[in-house]
Amino acid sequence: MSDSSLSGRTFPRISGLPVAPSGDRASGWYGMLTVIATEGALFSYLLFTYFYLGSQSVNPWPPYGKLRLTIAASNTAILLASSVAAWWGQRGIERADQRQLRIGLIVALLLGAVFVGLQVVEWSNKPFTLSSDAYGSLYFTVTGFHIAHVVVGLVILALLLVWSFLGYFSQERHLRVTIGIVYWHFVDAVWLCVFTTFYLTPYLGTP
Repeated sequence: MSDSSLSGRTFPRISGLPVAPSGDRASGWYGMLTVIATEGALFSYLLFTYFYLGSQSVNPWPPYGKLRLTIAASNTAILLASSVAAWWGQRGIERADQRQLRIGLIVALLLGAVFVGLQVVEWSNKPFTLSSDAYGSLYFTVTGFHIAHVVVGLVILALLLVWSFLGYFSQERHLRVTIGIVYWHFVDAVWLCVFTTFYLTPYLGTP
């Protein structure tokens, strides 16, 4: 550490200041909770619309029959595995294990990208489109909004990965990791609701 003079006085020149907040909570944490609450309400309204339209329909609902579960069920398992990988990586930085954090983020990123690719395949296999009818419009709107959130989550995970290689996080300062992974868990939770609504409830005889 070297000294520099200013008006005859000496002050220490400090380098290597931390770039992340310490502690368990910060403004970013509460901001993310607000985002999750807002986006959760949006998806709740959209999914409520599905059940409302189904309950009011005089024709069979869903109009194209039960959706096949093959790709969607596989995608559900993939997204849940990515959430576990992200959680495992977070546990690593909580124990000052940078390597575990990076591996967890990489695995979560790869699995998330696979989810997006399979969802595009799933869309291409549908006998309806966004403009076919109310059901098609609702299906592609809901799953499209979810994919948009997945893409945002992938960007967040990628930034966390880059920052981890730059040494931004430590056992004491990793709140950004926690916030980012909480968002990723939210994306996974929303997909479970979407999957249950569009894919499982017709097999249960609802709405």
